[in-house]
Amino acid sequence: MDRLRPRNRPLFSGFTNSEIEKLERLVREAREKSLDKEFCHKLAIAFNRSAGRAGKPAVRWTEIQSWFEDRLQDLPDDPNNELMIPKDPECNKEGEIVRDLSELEFEAKSSKDGAWYDVETFLAHRFNSNGEAEVLVRFIGFGGDEDEWITMKNSVRKRSVPLENTECCNLNVGDHVLCFQERKDQAIYYDAHILEIQRRIHDIRGCRCQILVRYDHDNSEESVRLRRLCRRPRS
Repeated sequence: MDRLRPRNRPLFSGFTNSEIEKLERLVREAREKSLDKEFCHKLAIAFNRSAGRAGKPAVRWTEIQSWFEDRLQDLPDDPNNELMIPKDPECNKEGEIVRDLSELEFEAKSSKDGAWYDVETFLAHRFNSNGEAEVLVRFIGFGGDEDEWITMKNSVRKRSVPLENTECCNLNVGDHVLCFQERKDQAIYYDAHILEIQRRIHDIRGCRCQILVRYDHDNSEESVRLRRLCRRPRS
């Protein structure tokens, strides 16, 4: 059971401008339903996987729920609001709020740096001279000047999922993962595979295992913690 939070708590101020715009829209549409734990948890995952949050602290679902609670106090009562928000909003195909979240279900590999970014929307499609299907992609957190034509076959897939603290026991040497690579000039996601796992006892901070990965794009190696890994979708 989650520990109760004090009523007088500071409002989390680490949201990006695009995240705040999304939160404002969701709280007006969903109102009290936005406080649902599962709803906030999925929204936190979406925020943390977006390109706009690269290099920034991860958002917790409790911080999103707290934001909704504080914002709801400023909204006028709306007893006629009958918008239905399911427990799993990403599975519903109706309503603007659901469509907005469903756009986060895909990721695409940029031809500029070989990294994977969350897809905001597919703008157009075509077939190239080789008969391969291509889509014009807009990445989350980027403007139209960063749109790219991406080959569907090898550069578009279902969105990878961040690994939870308890999932380290499911990892094995040779597994393919998506790893958050942090450098001085950039912090982005690259495909990698696991070379070695040093399993350690977890503490209050969560998983303390050390995982050695090799990045597929340049064959460099790095020892990382589980929080920087995502489970790649099955082909």
